[in-house]
Amino acid sequence: MDDRLIIGISGASGAPIAIKLLKALRKTSVETHLIITKGGEETIKAETELAISQVSELSSASYDNGNIGAAIASGSFKTRGMIVVPCSMKTVAGIYSGYSDNLLLRGADATLKEHRKLVLVTRECPLSEIHLRNMYELSRCGAVILPPVLSYYNKPQTIDDATEHIVGKILDQFGIEYDRFCRWRGV
Repeated sequence: MDDRLIIGISGASGAPIAIKLLKALRKTSVETHLIITKGGEETIKAETELAISQVSELSSASYDNGNIGAAIASGSFKTRGMIVVPCSMKTVAGIYSGYSDNLLLRGADATLKEHRKLVLVTRECPLSEIHLRNMYELSRCGAVILPPVLSYYNKPQTIDDATEHIVGKILDQFGIEYDRFCRWRGV
């Protein structure tokens, strides 16, 4: 079965984007396999009113980040790909270096080695040369670097509107339509 996505939540700001993405994917036939890092848990606590268990319940299956023997650690576990949202620069560095010491990093490594789509919703501002180099090199390896950049043509009125737009951009990478996504229609 390859109508599955691995979703990783790391410790950068942007947990509401991950939650909105999981909610959107629940309305599709795509099975979601969730990994939350310790930093991701801290960010969820800081940025949302949800308990970690409530976030985990939004997925089809969730995994302990320390369990590098989980099925999703293997390239033989068929998926459409993986989304890391938000993706910290520590996670970017770990993926780029192949330092797969946890399940999120191993899942990303397996995704790249199997030539499946890896979308990194990178969060940092400003970016250092190290950050830029790591993202550049990952893009050369096939990863899609998709920072949650604001768009104004969709005339967002709330933070939720801006979040919905980013979720639509992420889902677009996998050919999944999202009714809350406002596409550019020209002038």
